This record gives sequence, structure tokens and C-alpha cells, in this order.
Amino acid sequence: MLIERGFTSADVVSLKLINGEELIARFDSETADTIKIVKPMCVTLNGQGVGLMPWMFLGNGKEVTLNKSHIFAMMSSKHEAADQYRDSTTDIALR
Repeated sequence: MLIERGFTSADVVSLKLINGEELIARFDSETADTIKIVKPMCVTLNGQGVGLMPWMFLGNGKEVTLNKSHIFAMMSSKHEAADQYRDSTTDIALR
């Protein structure tokens, strides 16, 4: 498992899960066995390129705790992807 270190709670991270799903989310915290993320979005391909959609449509909360054993890799998101994520999850337009 490749996990960069030194994230803060304001960082937008990209995660590749062992089932192949790719997520983008705001990092919250981590323990030895888990990583907590906020407002995870699933990366999808559409006619215009890469798109984002909610990872869990019926979930009741914004925070998700993932077991590190289910994460293949986690790293900082590209600047453009982080901006798109923030546009999708906040009322702040970054462009």
C-alpha cells in the first residue's frame, strides 16, 4: 500500500481502493489502521472526460472511515482535480 504522509485536514486526496474504485475526498485524520475522509466522491468517465459523483448515494453522513487494508494507494490530488472536487462539495467557486 502506497500512502503519502503528512496530510492535514484541509488536503484533498485521491485514493485507489483494492476493488479498483478511485475516490477523491478531503482528508480528516488517520490511525494506525484507518483513514477518515470527508465527502468522498467517486471518479467516473463521461462524454466530456472525468466526472465526479457521490460515492455513497444513501449514506447518512459526510465522514467515512476506511480500513487501510482496503486502500491500495493514497496521494495528494492534482490541483485541477482538487479544484473540481471543491467546486462540487462547497458553495465556493474556485475559477
